[in-house]
Amino acid sequence: MTHMKRFQGIPMSKSMRGLCKEEDYAFLEMSAKTTEGALEDDWGDKREDRVRRRLERERLEKERLREIEELKKEKEQQWRTHVEKLTSSQDKTLQDKLARLRRFREFQRKVLLEESGMEGGGQPASHQDVDS
Repeated sequence: MTHMKRFQGIPMSKSMRGLCKEEDYAFLEMSAKTTEGALEDDWGDKREDRVRRRLERERLEKERLREIEELKKEKEQQWRTHVEKLTSSQDKTLQDKLARLRRFREFQRKVLLEESGMEGGGQPASHQDVDS
């Protein structure tokens, strides 16, 4: 009689109910359990998929951020190298200008000494510092 209560919700005629026994409905119980298990499995699979997709997104985001950071560091290094080259080039240019200026000053002194020596009647003039 428990089968009558258990399966009362299943639509069928009264005569058919009388003919059917609990064994005939055993497959329904197994089917219900299988359906519940399938729903749980399906829900679990969907949850696993969501978790897997979330982890994949997080991994891709970390990788993207790492690549951006590496690119940033590389650009900073390129900039430093560029600035160092410019500074070195400017230093060399300044050193070259300084050397040319010193040679020119030396030339000026020599010319001034020669000119003052000629004007003074051949006597060597006192050494004057032209730098000041």
